[in-house]
Amino acid sequence: MTRSSKTLLLVAALTALGGCELLQPPGEDPVLAKLEELDRRMQAIERVVQNQSLVNLTQQVNSLERSDAEVQGRIEELEHNSGTTADRQRQLYADLDARIQELETAVQANNARGVMDGGSLSPGQLPVPGGSDRDNYQAAFELLKEQRYEPAAMAFHQFLVTFPDSELADNAQYWLAESHYVTQMFEEALGEFGVVISRYPQSRKIPDALLKMGYCSYELEDWAAAREALTRVQEDYSDTTAARLAGQRLARMEEEGV
Repeated sequence: MTRSSKTLLLVAALTALGGCELLQPPGEDPVLAKLEELDRRMQAIERVVQNQSLVNLTQQVNSLERSDAEVQGRIEELEHNSGTTADRQRQLYADLDARIQELETAVQANNARGVMDGGSLSPGQLPVPGGSDRDNYQAAFELLKEQRYEPAAMAFHQFLVTFPDSELADNAQYWLAESHYVTQMFEEALGEFGVVISRYPQSRKIPDALLKMGYCSYELEDWAAAREALTRVQEDYSDTTAARLAGQRLARMEEEGV
């Protein structure tokens, strides 16, 4: 074999080897295999990092949820304590108000008792200061029954000033006049009985007030006025005890020739 033939054979062999290397599958390339391995390891690391982030986020969410529950519990506790405090305050206020009312009632009763036991009323003073119209009316009437006419008159007068619209006002006016009549203050009594008639025309005390006006005029020796009032009682209220008493006084006047 000549030298030129050997040279051609060597070139052909190298060419064949080179062609075989070029035709090798990419997956079998060591460099590519290394890259693929590195890529797989990177993906694994990324998954771990991602998973760790999810864990951290979950832990943070759980921590926030626990904190929220603690805050909510604290709020509920504060609300409960606030409600309990408000209830306690209301109870204290109610107890205090009841004690004040009890003391006021005791003071009123003591004042009324003082008047009943011989005390006196000052001008403008009710027998039961701060009491109702019925309380004060009853206290004034008790003074009248005990024949303590001056304080009774003052009590009825102040009753009328303080409770002018009371349903007991007409009775109070009548007993005010009566307090003057029994102490022989006939002129004062005559005027007060007249108020019963003029101010309370529907009062059941009208017949008695007219009768007492006749009596007052009789004591004042105003015979005409006395006869007029007594006759009116007989004519307008014939079925009453006042009419019978008016007839008796008229008969007496007839006997006396006045």
